[in-house]
Amino acid sequence: MTTLSKSRIVIAGGSSGIGLALTKILAEEGASLTVLGRDVSKLQSLKDSVDGVKTVALDARDRASLDTFFSTAGGVDHLVLAVSGGKGGGMFKELSLQELQEGFDSKFWPQLHTLQAALPYMDPAGSVTLVTAASAGSVLPGASGLAAINGALEIMIPILSAELKPLRINAVSPGVIDTPWWDFLPAAAKQQVFSDFGGRVHVGRVGRAEEVAAAIRGIIANGYINGITLRCHGGLQ
Repeated sequence: MTTLSKSRIVIAGGSSGIGLALTKILAEEGASLTVLGRDVSKLQSLKDSVDGVKTVALDARDRASLDTFFSTAGGVDHLVLAVSGGKGGGMFKELSLQELQEGFDSKFWPQLHTLQAALPYMDPAGSVTLVTAASAGSVLPGASGLAAINGALEIMIPILSAELKPLRINAVSPGVIDTPWWDFLPAAAKQQVFSDFGGRVHVGRVGRAEEVAAAIRGIIANGYINGITLRCHGGLQ
């Protein structure tokens, strides 16, 4: 198995949820990690709990800040884009298109801005992994906006892998995962949602952040995986 020890890895959105789980996995492996995020308190908590991780507080919607960071950070072997947001869901008749736009502004554009800013400093033998979502391929009522955001990212993956070769470009598309993304719901409602979705998943439960993080780690380490979106949803139907 290819080791990622001492690999220079930047994780945008690595202080919470799937990004945090990946940060912990890679830190144990000895990677040279830098985590980007907006929430200063989460970044401080990460530094306090995981040894050797560098953190940088910046907003991935701010291109100038991204350009400054990458120009001074040195080279990057692997980039993981786990930046996300919670807006864009809802039945289309009632869906606020302003909120859908904000959903694009919090995930689609930040991921692309971060990728483009990083490109001049990426090792051509390295990789970029976007974190999308299974909503991109779903026919679930209420998910059209989320499908648009994540589908827009996923449709670019094979094209970017051709344009940016030999740099590897992939995505990991999680299903319903028990992360803080769901904390907008009251605890009882969240558990009901998890129970309902668990009944639709072939493995009989929602996923864990560590399981998706392990899939991302595998893609980073495998030099022959390129131009794909890996579904990590337990057989969600």
